[in-house]
Amino acid sequence: MTETTDRGGSEGLVSRVRVIEGQPLASRAAAYASLHDELARRLDQAPPEPAPGG
Repeated sequence: MTETTDRGGSEGLVSRVRVIEGQPLASRAAAYASLHDELARRLDQAPPEPAPGG
């Protein structure tokens, strides 16, 4: 990923968290659970990083 892509993704995440924070508590909990699931899926799909020294 490029620095621009990383920054854009971070800004998108911050924006989503701000929207979630504005919701009532019950909705907020469900939204955070959904966000967690999405981020976990993305992490699982990411290519592995090379081993140190390799």
